[in-house]
Amino acid sequence: MELKIKKETAKKIYAESPNWLREILIETFGKDCFVKRDYTDIKTFEDACEELNINPGDVINGNDLPDEIAYKKLKVVIKAVNQGWIPDWSNGNQYKWWPWFNLSSGFGFSVSAYYYDCTSTAVGSRLCFESKEKSDYTAKQFIDLYEKYLTVTK
Repeated sequence: MELKIKKETAKKIYAESPNWLREILIETFGKDCFVKRDYTDIKTFEDACEELNINPGDVINGNDLPDEIAYKKLKVVIKAVNQGWIPDWSNGNQYKWWPWFNLSSGFGFSVSAYYYDCTSTAVGSRLCFESKEKSDYTAKQFIDLYEKYLTVTK
């Protein structure tokens, strides 16, 4: 009997698999398939979807407006860049970073900001980062998505 498994399924079950199955999965799909990427390897929305085993077509629908599409894509990108980190809003000592943009002379990345002792409505909690480096990287790499999300388009 032959067992067939898709690459996406293999990636999903790898972490909880026993060693003997991991060896078979690595032999079948290669070690690189199961190695966690560095967040700087995520260059596109599609890269983020691949990292999270998400079908890009499942993220948006035909009724979404441009800002909604950008927001949904940013949520996926940020989740992938954060690599499993989730902000703990009950922890007043944990920094939560987000990019700050300059809109006065065109749209551009300005600086990453943080709060650790209170929450703020300056940014949604799904758009926070665990580090300044991840916030800076994502703001610069995905500035087009941030612009579509944060500005009014015609």
